[in-house]
Amino acid sequence: MALPAPLRSRGFVLYWTGVVLTEIGTRGTFMANLFHMYQLTGSTLQTGLIGLAQAVALIVLSPLGGAWADRVDRRRIVQLMQCLSLLVSVGLAVLTLTGSMQPALLLLSVLLNTAAETFDRPARQAIIPALVPQKDLVQAFALINPSREVAILIGPALAGFLIAAFGPAGMYLTDVVSFLVLIVVLQFVRVPALPGQARQVSVLTNIREGFTWLRQRSLILQLIGLDLVCTLFGAYRAVLPALATDVLHVGASGFGLLAAAPAVGALAGSALVFPLIGKVRAGPLVLGATAAYGVMAIGLGQASVLTWALVAAAGLGLCDALHTTIRHAAVQIETPDGMRGRVTSTYQIASRGGPALGDLNIGGVAGLLGPVAALTLGGAVPIVAAAAVAVKGRLVRGYQVPAHESG
Repeated sequence: MALPAPLRSRGFVLYWTGVVLTEIGTRGTFMANLFHMYQLTGSTLQTGLIGLAQAVALIVLSPLGGAWADRVDRRRIVQLMQCLSLLVSVGLAVLTLTGSMQPALLLLSVLLNTAAETFDRPARQAIIPALVPQKDLVQAFALINPSREVAILIGPALAGFLIAAFGPAGMYLTDVVSFLVLIVVLQFVRVPALPGQARQVSVLTNIREGFTWLRQRSLILQLIGLDLVCTLFGAYRAVLPALATDVLHVGASGFGLLAAAPAVGALAGSALVFPLIGKVRAGPLVLGATAAYGVMAIGLGQASVLTWALVAAAGLGLCDALHTTIRHAAVQIETPDGMRGRVTSTYQIASRGGPALGDLNIGGVAGLLGPVAALTLGGAVPIVAAAAVAVKGRLVRGYQVPAHESG
């Protein structure tokens, strides 16, 4: 069986490997942040503030990060931001080991790490089209997405193990090593020079161009809207520590399993969607995945034993992977190379800001009503939204991702 075309590119394979390893550290550290905050405060609301810190950095800095990704060497941007996040993780480890960690300092670390990511991720995504031919882009993103889910699977599980064995500092120190890997790998990856048009106007003009382009794409806006409904109202991450500790009584190890379970489902979802791209209509798949996401969120909230909670959490990941792969492909295929950084950064305000604000939303509701009620009520919203778009959203219903050419 022939390898997918992107895997025959040395530059793509090197880059792909480095991204997966650094994502393992990043995802594990985020889950360690959530558990650490709950340890420090015992409050789901304050745990949800981690999402607010993320959202502030994403909303304020993402447009600037995208503009720079279209103006400056994208490889150097990623390396610089990886260095900044490495220093933050060193600080987290030192503060934790010395017993000096405070909730405010933990929130500051999340703010700084997310600020670095707002510059890192648009540049990181925009590098990919420079490593593979245009005809292989759908395949490349269909490989990148499940790889991200592998990181989401391993990272939280690793965090649960390291927290149980060594405390949160064990995960923070592991994150330091993961950042070093991508910094070194990028020294061996060649990225062609960028088109010069973006540098001929101001940064503010670049940012405005990104917003204008996206605003004129009704289909992409509707796909993003469906994603926002899931992430704002089905945000499970902020309540996982409370579910593991107070509802299921499974501790840090069980928390790690719950945090990793969505990635198991996401891998299955990516495997399902990969052969379907270009062969079946993507719109009905997105709508079904959105409604099923709500069902799984309700199931996670109502689960009384770890086994059923893991099944529901895996279902959340499967549904998320189905519509994420389609959405990412739609954005990258339709966007000109000279604007990819700006469009990707504008898009990530929703794709990453939604989960961040969702953590605050569901964390706050859980603080008032408990985690079970918060997930049960929130899960109903994606079901209603998917039904409404199925009836009235003609663009989404009829959407099809262009078929890729064989390599």
